[in-house]
Amino acid sequence: MAQPDVAPGDVTPLGVWPGTAYPLGATYDGAGTNFSVFSEVADAVELCLIGADGTESRIALDEVDGYVWHAYLPGIGPGQRYGYRVHGPYDPARGFRCDPSKLLLDPYGKAFDGDFDDNPALYTNGLDSLGHTMAGVVINPFFDWGADRSPNRPYHETVIYEAHVKGMTITHPEVPDELRGTYGGLAHPAIVDHLRGLGVTAIELMPVHQFLHDRMLLDQGLRNYWGYNSFGYLAPHNEYAAVKRAGSAVTEFKAMVRDLHAAGIEVILDVVYNHTAEGNHRGPTIAFRGIDNAAYYRLVDEDPSHYMDYTGTGNSLNVRHPHTLQLIMDSLRYWILDMRVDGFRFDLAATLARELHDVDRLSTFFDLVQQDPVVSQVKLIAEPWDVGEGGYQVGNFPGLWTEWNGKYRDTVRDYWRGQPATLGEFASRLTGSSDLYEATGRRPSASINFVTAHDGFTLRDLVSYNEKHNQANGEDNRDGESYNRSWNCGAEGPTDDPAINALRERQSRNLLATLILSQGTPMLLHGDEMGRTQQGNNNAYCQDSPLAWMDWSLRETNADLVEFTRAVIALRTAHPIFRRRRFLEGRPIRAEDHFTRDIAWLTPTGAEMTLADWDNGFGRSLTVYLDGDGIHEKGPRGERITDDSFLLCFNAHDAAIDFALPGRDYGARWSVALDCSSPTGRADAEYAAAATVTVPDRCLLVLRRTA
Repeated sequence: MAQPDVAPGDVTPLGVWPGTAYPLGATYDGAGTNFSVFSEVADAVELCLIGADGTESRIALDEVDGYVWHAYLPGIGPGQRYGYRVHGPYDPARGFRCDPSKLLLDPYGKAFDGDFDDNPALYTNGLDSLGHTMAGVVINPFFDWGADRSPNRPYHETVIYEAHVKGMTITHPEVPDELRGTYGGLAHPAIVDHLRGLGVTAIELMPVHQFLHDRMLLDQGLRNYWGYNSFGYLAPHNEYAAVKRAGSAVTEFKAMVRDLHAAGIEVILDVVYNHTAEGNHRGPTIAFRGIDNAAYYRLVDEDPSHYMDYTGTGNSLNVRHPHTLQLIMDSLRYWILDMRVDGFRFDLAATLARELHDVDRLSTFFDLVQQDPVVSQVKLIAEPWDVGEGGYQVGNFPGLWTEWNGKYRDTVRDYWRGQPATLGEFASRLTGSSDLYEATGRRPSASINFVTAHDGFTLRDLVSYNEKHNQANGEDNRDGESYNRSWNCGAEGPTDDPAINALRERQSRNLLATLILSQGTPMLLHGDEMGRTQQGNNNAYCQDSPLAWMDWSLRETNADLVEFTRAVIALRTAHPIFRRRRFLEGRPIRAEDHFTRDIAWLTPTGAEMTLADWDNGFGRSLTVYLDGDGIHEKGPRGERITDDSFLLCFNAHDAAIDFALPGRDYGARWSVALDCSSPTGRADAEYAAAATVTVPDRCLLVLRRTA
């Protein structure tokens, strides 16, 4: 093949060799780069090398194996920008959208450079998009990991902290200016010390796959802050790199993971494999649509010019196609093996289970995960719903998976805001939701318990607003969930009323303590430990601004809440009774030479709960007895686990209640381990068996047996 024309200043390929079909993407081996891209629909594919001056050199990919087009270019190495042009049918009515005028991004690209300018060329057939779109970048895969190893912490010892790379670091006064908002900023000692001080063991990062900012938002002065608009499933988002050089995000991301691992903190990625940034049939053509539209996307059977939309974003990836499945699995393995992350949270995971129309929890994707020796060994967390029919699938994922437990969130919110008929379900959620997970052989840790997350109110706003206040999003407050199960405690938004503010603070502590001490795997939303507010905005997806960023001054303003959060996580960490590996049984079990019960449910009078008590739709109080001698699972070396015994006195009534402690059969003396009426949770008090303890209105009191 003739040598291609190369822009001045660029590396000239030493030749064009056949290369290999695998691995897909651009793979540098130290001497040159193998380029490989899949397209079943293509008649021809050109590799385009982009020069420093923005011009391109086109190289025809003549080698094709199993619809994979490939070539090896000796001498081409890291920093080289590239894309593809795909020749083939353009007939949207039949689902074909090949257009060689479009410079297309590599679905396997590991780094991207440049930006999108929303030029009509991105949308209109026949107009050249070169210069109006990003370009892929060949990366250097070599990195000094040193002695890095994953903390590999078991679920029952895990405390997850959901965070945003930029929002977490952009205003921190101890993070250097050049690192704020970056991967390096997230691994800065100031951030790491905060996380470790809280007792966090894993940080779950909102999307860091390369994503696109919607032009509609940019035109309003807004941005796609959350990042649920991915197109680069193997590339870390380049805006979070401190050094603005093509490909630097890869090295900086790896360094972040290495530093967090050294601190004992796992890294979990929120991944968006359910749709891409190309949107619906009116969206831009930047990659998948132009490479092989029908392979990558679910098209409407009777009208393939349109896309099936189970995500509310305009399209859904076609997980029925083997190459789309391969892309997802290759992406997951890449992030585990090359980037060394410890797990994934799958956004709208029910979409990945749609083989035909219905959600099928045994779909091909889940079969592949089950069989994969790499992916099956990391933390796999499903957001178990999508917006399609039958998309709410809490409790229905396979055995390897854990799930965001939306029922936990709703039940705990309802209980503490005083809604009737939630006591029985509250007890189920508190003990790990066996009704949802036990039937599939899973354990309490399968329930990822949360009260707040990025989508919705922060903890502070949950106790301060009855209504959403999303006017800043530019949609006349129409966006976001309208039913939040929130309670403003008597005034909407900020108030000077000391009684209302005291109640809000107590409710925040109640919710945090319930979350951390429930059986299952707790997840905190970043900033909840210091009272972060979004001023009632429950859909801050477009707010790349102080409205959504962490305000680190709150760490001092609300120092008591930070200390409370530390205290309750420390209580969980110190006592295995709050992080059981197996479900509680609630019946007599043998412990060494005697019988005991792992849990008992008592009324405030100290009597055991009856069916009538559980059926009381207005019951708002109960005592939970956890027996430290009733732990029937064994430790990691087969040893018996014993712990202190605890009483958890829940009072969600609007008045104080006298709780009668049980008799000596349960314990002779009790001391306060956590008091949610105290700003820091600390209280010095001891009680004898059968004593009466007054628990204030809307308060959780935790007692530890001392004799």
